[in-house]
Amino acid sequence: MSPSIVVFADAEVGFCCTQWLIDNYKSDLTMVVTTSQNQIFDLAKNNGVSSHVFQDDISYLRSFNVEETLCDIGLLLWWPSIISPSIINSARHGFVNTHPSFLPFNRGKNYNFWALVEECTFGVSIHTVEEGIDCGDIISQKKINYTWEDTGETLYFKAIAGMKELVFDTYPLLRQLRFPRKKQDLSKGSFHFSSELEPASIIALDQPTTPRQLFNVLRARTFQGYPACRFLDNGVEYEVRIDITERE
Repeated sequence: MSPSIVVFADAEVGFCCTQWLIDNYKSDLTMVVTTSQNQIFDLAKNNGVSSHVFQDDISYLRSFNVEETLCDIGLLLWWPSIISPSIINSARHGFVNTHPSFLPFNRGKNYNFWALVEECTFGVSIHTVEEGIDCGDIISQKKINYTWEDTGETLYFKAIAGMKELVFDTYPLLRQLRFPRKKQDLSKGSFHFSSELEPASIIALDQPTTPRQLFNVLRARTFQGYPACRFLDNGVEYEVRIDITERE
């Protein structure tokens, strides 16, 4: 018998994983929840899967049929916001989340920036959702290697590719509703708010640092189409990016 799965999906990871689930496990899907009437919404609708644009908790919970008030498990596939306890509890076996870092490192925001700045282990994780941020039990993880040539941009795209693979590899376990769980040792990891990014991106020209620290911050904030590190000199503000390549 197929499990009852609700998917909260957004962005490229959400779209690709939802497409994969429809192609391989369509009978599992009770509903696909999206942020707007976007490609994911159309994908689900065009394949006969119930689709719902998330507005608030009440509208989501009312979207179920009267006879079917719960699902077995919920999947957050690159979902951009925190879900409430009422939504977590609407799934008999809870929700699991995709997070683009090797937990417990870089919980919270801007994982690709902080991984380079802190020179910590990088990767992707799938974990249970608890009443906190990225603090649930780890179900599966995948390490992703990086070098001096990597930037915040390259880690972002490595995380997208790695997360898709991890979802594909882990879902057969999830749908059995019995999967491994390992508690995180949060004392060994790190957590960052989105508000920390801009202050950490300011280069103070006359404050002491090391070349290693400077290069890491510069490459961490190097991402085409997005703001870079900046510094102020004689009342003029400048942006600075970096390009590091290995010599042959």
